Amino acid sequence: MSRMIKVGMADLNICKSPDAITTLGLGSCIGIALYDPVTKIGGLAHIMLPDSTQIRNNSNIAKFADTGITELVHRMTRAGANKGRMVAKIAGGAKMFEVTGGAIGSIGDKNAQASKKKLRELGIRLIGEDTGLNYGRTVELHCDTGEYYIKSVGKPLKII
Repeated sequence: MSRMIKVGMADLNICKSPDAITTLGLGSCIGIALYDPVTKIGGLAHIMLPDSTQIRNNSNIAKFADTGITELVHRMTRAGANKGRMVAKIAGGAKMFEVTGGAIGSIGDKNAQASKKKLRELGIRLIGEDTGLNYGRTVELHCDTGEYYIKSVGKPLKII
């Protein structure tokens, strides 16, 4: 691996082998990794909310599952990836706080569902997932292999 590209919260970026791309501290947020195994071009989006149409101040397209995934596909195809070969892996969507009745408690699950729905709409196959439960995750997509590393405090490294 030569370079590790960082993606912030409500942000997205792409990279190409031999580089890797990471985002830190996914709680209820979803880290969506897209990968073209032939060109070895990958992309990662740190999604905070499921649906841009529900929010008035929605100019940051990377913040939402519906617009962030579309933008990630667009940037990857511009860089030479083929949408028909892209595969997806997702992580995050945790229930970080015990809340009764409120929408905030289930935001992680809503983010995961919205991400899967958008991938289906775009015809991109979801081949790996580590979502839910009650702990945060840091993820890395390694573009040389397509492996998605999921790191959590007190848990063994998971590779999907």
